[in-house]
Amino acid sequence: MEKGSGLLDEVAGNITLEPLEVKIESKIGQSSYSDREIFKFITDFNNFKSLLPEGKVSGWESSGDRCSFQVDPLGRTGLQIIQKSPNSLVKYASVPEFSRYQFTIWIQLKKVTESDTRVKITIEPHVSKLMLPMIKGPLKLFADSLINKIEGFDFAH
Repeated sequence: MEKGSGLLDEVAGNITLEPLEVKIESKIGQSSYSDREIFKFITDFNNFKSLLPEGKVSGWESSGDRCSFQVDPLGRTGLQIIQKSPNSLVKYASVPEFSRYQFTIWIQLKKVTESDTRVKITIEPHVSKLMLPMIKGPLKLFADSLINKIEGFDFAH
């Protein structure tokens, strides 16, 4: 096996785990709000908590472009905005000082009409091949549940 191929590498009798690059994509959602309204909302973490599943998050702390919170049973984690493309893309990354596991999440917005925006969420966990089967299903469910919340959310409030 080649070193760095994303598979188990055996080096001098030690086994090391190379992280995999895997992307977990949500279904494509539809919102009756404009791409501008949704973008403005999701680029401010002071708003973001209301999109997360109720009862799953505690200890929420946020500033405009960074947040941290407790997710049981995973522990404390944090997010920061690392890239914004007006009205079309917001990319978040885990904050190493809060997060045991590193990951990237991005939300893509596609304007169809002023009152029809399509939304897609992609999660890229930076984990070993051994962890992937345990987290892939729950992350897909999380991405789809976030889409469901966005589809029914009132971004005008």
